[in-house]
Amino acid sequence: MLLCLAAGLLAFVVQSGELGTADTMHRLQTTHWLWTSEPQVFPNEYPEFGLHGRGGRIYSWYGIGQSLLMLPADLVGTWIAHWQMFSEYGDDPAVRSILVSYSTSILVNVLTALIAFRLLRQLRFSGREAVLGVLALLFCTTHLHYTQNMMENNYIMLLTLTGFSFQYDWLRTGSRRALLLGCAALGLNLLTRLTTGLDLVMAGFFLLLVLWFEQVRGRRLWERFVAYCQVAAPVYAFFLMVDRLYQFYRFGSFTNTYVSLFAQEQRLQDPTLPANFPWSTPFHEGLLGALFKPEKSIFLFDPLLVLAILLLILLWKRLSPEVRAFGVASLVLLLAYISFYARYAYWAGDFAWGDRYVSTAVELAAFLAVPLLLRHRENLSAWVWRGGVALIVASLVIQVASLAFWLPLEIYQMETLGHPTFVIALRFKNIAAFALGKMDAWGLNTEAMHWDAWDYVHITTWNFLPFLLRRVGVAPGWVVSTAFAVWGTAMAALGSVLWRLRGLLQRGPTASASYGPPA
Repeated sequence: MLLCLAAGLLAFVVQSGELGTADTMHRLQTTHWLWTSEPQVFPNEYPEFGLHGRGGRIYSWYGIGQSLLMLPADLVGTWIAHWQMFSEYGDDPAVRSILVSYSTSILVNVLTALIAFRLLRQLRFSGREAVLGVLALLFCTTHLHYTQNMMENNYIMLLTLTGFSFQYDWLRTGSRRALLLGCAALGLNLLTRLTTGLDLVMAGFFLLLVLWFEQVRGRRLWERFVAYCQVAAPVYAFFLMVDRLYQFYRFGSFTNTYVSLFAQEQRLQDPTLPANFPWSTPFHEGLLGALFKPEKSIFLFDPLLVLAILLLILLWKRLSPEVRAFGVASLVLLLAYISFYARYAYWAGDFAWGDRYVSTAVELAAFLAVPLLLRHRENLSAWVWRGGVALIVASLVIQVASLAFWLPLEIYQMETLGHPTFVIALRFKNIAAFALGKMDAWGLNTEAMHWDAWDYVHITTWNFLPFLLRRVGVAPGWVVSTAFAVWGTAMAALGSVLWRLRGLLQRGPTASASYGPPA
């Protein structure tokens, strides 16, 4: 209960009231299209966004998964926004977006904490190790940034963890219901982003590795594979069919994806684009960029990944089969995502903190770092332990810094400062300059930041709702004061809950979960 409360309060205090990016705003408009007469894409948004589909209408190119997730919040938010008390309030941030971002992010964060805790217990970590592992995921990975900026990432993470957990439950107990739930979660991911088919495949690979490491071979292995496919194949086929029907409804084809249609329309607008656009980036550039480019490196934005890889190598012979299997599967998934997007023209995710296309896979791979460090402290040298603690602290500081300003700030600044730029260092410089009133003196108030007046307002204030309400100047003074009071109370409550958790965990380790050998 305390862990869930901490997750909910964390999601509450980091919200800005905005949805984070234009991508999520477009997905929310698709949500609105589901139950109103409004279009998926407004005519003035094309050609910057949208594709021509059936009947010459302009449709969103995204999958419908996150739009379905936001539907309940959109219904309530739209209703409340029409109350008379909000009739004179402007749209910056809109009442509807405030309600959608708060309610959806809190829900996803709490459910993620629950399922992450469940999975760590299934992997035989103690209660203390599992709780601290979940807190590390929520506070010390890019999961924290995407709790504030509501892209698809955290929803994908929730569904992937759910798929892994319930499918592993089936492996240990033989429960077809558990397998059905796990497959349904991964199937929902297909509606969110079709490339999550990689997560789907890797969940099955995880189970295969568990059996392989436990010396299950031959006929027994084949029987488990057949039993798995009997449940998984129909479920995956159903969700793939739903995705294809949605594609046909918009664009009149069961077989293509929005990428091919996007490429066609972009070539019509710009004939100079290469024939293989948008798969026009040299493979080595996208691969090495995701690994080492100072603007997007997964090791810089998620230092816990370094710790996880190091511990898997050092402790390999001491690890249980299921932990080995999860570690290998998560790293293979990460490599698969990096390789898939390496040739994509926008492989870095454009306006994002880090490489958003692979961030979820990075978080999954870093997930075991803290539990492994705690469990095997006695088997590690003092230098490894101290280095691990240093990486955890660095990760926390980096993720908290990611919340300070709206994510396009450094992207605008790089238009003037040039490339390559060490984005994380620039973020800390921005925090210091803004706090000291030195943005102009330190050359950080660049011309590109003024290209869009709306953007300039948002990237030059602390990115939390009370500060944004005060900066924009639309909300009445009493609303701003109330927002600060509520935010401060929630911050104090979060600190209190974490302190209470600390006290409980110091009482001693909790017994590991008990899961027998595969049936």
